[in-house]
Amino acid sequence: MTEPDAKARTLSDWLTCLEHLHPKTIEMGLERVDQVRVALGLAPSFPIITVGGTNGKGSTCAMIEAILSCAGYRVGCYTSPHLLRYNERVRISRQDARDDELCNAFQAVEAARTRTGISLTYFEFGTLAAVQLFSQASVDIAILEVGLGGRLDAVNIFDADCAVLTSIDLDHIDYLGDTREKIGFEKAGIFRSGKTAICSDPDIPATVRSHADIIGANLMHIGEHFGYSPNAADATLWDYWGPGGKRHSLPHPALRGVYQLRNASACLAALDAIRDYLPITMRDIRQGLLEVVLPGRFQVLPGRPVRVLDVAHNPAAAEALAINLDSMGHYRKTYAVFAMLEDKDIAGVARALAARVDIWLVAGIDVPRGASANEVTQALEAAGADEAAEAILTFRNPAIAYAYACERAVENDRICVFGSFHTVAEALRHGSKVERG
Repeated sequence: MTEPDAKARTLSDWLTCLEHLHPKTIEMGLERVDQVRVALGLAPSFPIITVGGTNGKGSTCAMIEAILSCAGYRVGCYTSPHLLRYNERVRISRQDARDDELCNAFQAVEAARTRTGISLTYFEFGTLAAVQLFSQASVDIAILEVGLGGRLDAVNIFDADCAVLTSIDLDHIDYLGDTREKIGFEKAGIFRSGKTAICSDPDIPATVRSHADIIGANLMHIGEHFGYSPNAADATLWDYWGPGGKRHSLPHPALRGVYQLRNASACLAALDAIRDYLPITMRDIRQGLLEVVLPGRFQVLPGRPVRVLDVAHNPAAAEALAINLDSMGHYRKTYAVFAMLEDKDIAGVARALAARVDIWLVAGIDVPRGASANEVTQALEAAGADEAAEAILTFRNPAIAYAYACERAVENDRICVFGSFHTVAEALRHGSKVERG
């Protein structure tokens, strides 16, 4: 086991050490990480919004962050995974944490961990470091994105003043269960007694309702307690209604996608829940919705051919991507740069998008859980995607596949990069080498 020592001074050094600090990449449970939290003396005094769900977590966090920041509050935001740099995971006042700030926070966590003799996973260590930074920065509020599930996720050692569930679908079934009811129970574990719990999945599992009732959380469900509708006077605008009243003539979020109004509604419902101590104005909401930025979520790059980047990595997210691609109009050919992790439902994702893809450019991902190009190809064939496509080509990694797509696609073609954060990151990292706009 490699542990941080006096030589581990750079952020890269720390991250390498954290990857090898615990024998398992994922180990569900709160006891170990909470013991280190106590040793660290970490007891946040600022309010916390915890965001969980299968899809839509990142978008919802980004919108809450943007609106509260526009209102002048000092906001801490912890999300995962990152695309290009670890620093993206920890933001204060909409700025990525600096290397030295992260290293100092890691050092503090390591000192507490050493005193307890407890081993932490990469995510657990990073969660403690993020909240340590937020405490040192005296943020007005922190937004914490759940890493996996909710009930046993490291983020859940901190009590949420408001909890948000964006969606409940099948993913991580080895850890969370193989039905929406089981997964809903795990995700509802972030609810707290006497606090507001928001669910923006229209088809709410019974387990989510029952858990909220049992613990005495104030459950707010989209369509029942809050929601949205098109603006009657202007089709380019929308209206929100919720416990804080109605808000009319709102701009569509800067994030693309037909599902973003649902995420935006959950965001506003959460802000309604904390309005007594962190009030916001209509101007803050409008400005925040227009300014919000989140790479890799139906991100359309400028120039031709059209290039779409989406981190969709489960069937539900792939179905949403398919709807968004349909809304873009007609293209001569669609090239799909596709790579996934081996423990995901590769065939399910492929099945959702098969009718929209002409040429599959399949790649392997060189990470511990990465599927090989051959494994992805087999899943495509199992899903019947090979029957609808002109060709399936394989590449060593997503960067090479993306470069090939940019070389072959013409102006009225479309390139769609999806399947994993790793896949989109490769395209972003190497995009400047093949830019054709």
